[in-house]
Amino acid sequence: MRKNILIYGLISGIIVSVIMLFSINYYSHCEGKVDWNTSMLIGYASMLIAFSMVFVGIRNYRDKYNNGVISFGKAFKIGILIVLIASTMYVVSWLIYFFFFNPNFLENYSIHEIENMKADGATVSEIESKTKEMKEFGKMYKNPFFNALMTYAEILPVGLIVSLISSLILKRKTKNNTI
Repeated sequence: MRKNILIYGLISGIIVSVIMLFSINYYSHCEGKVDWNTSMLIGYASMLIAFSMVFVGIRNYRDKYNNGVISFGKAFKIGILIVLIASTMYVVSWLIYFFFFNPNFLENYSIHEIENMKADGATVSEIESKTKEMKEFGKMYKNPFFNALMTYAEILPVGLIVSLISSLILKRKTKNNTI
């Protein structure tokens, strides 16, 4: 079981990390402004693509190592462990990128958010409040531990949902039972 989890966790982690780093690199070299909404969409899509390995890993374990039978609990455990490996790789990749290659990321994102508020007609007090809030968050985000926690909070819920759905689909009490 450990080998199965490790293999699919590493594959999933490589997929999500490479896509994240590639898209960040691409957008950082684009002429003009970064399309933050597209970037976020690509980020979450890459998580779903990478977490498809959760389904494959659970199915592989069930069919090759467990005689075609797996409980929901065992399937969920395998899924969560794959997700933890992949998420940790994602977090480490982000921390390296953020602290060594783009420490101004949050400042740039803050500028984008304030510009959106202005375009949406926010009041001066709302903009000032948001600016203060983002400045305080930026100070906390410079702490690697806090940064890692926030990055885990970004990816783990997606993995949890994929693990839950995959476990429900793949659980099988007997060899003849397909659901």
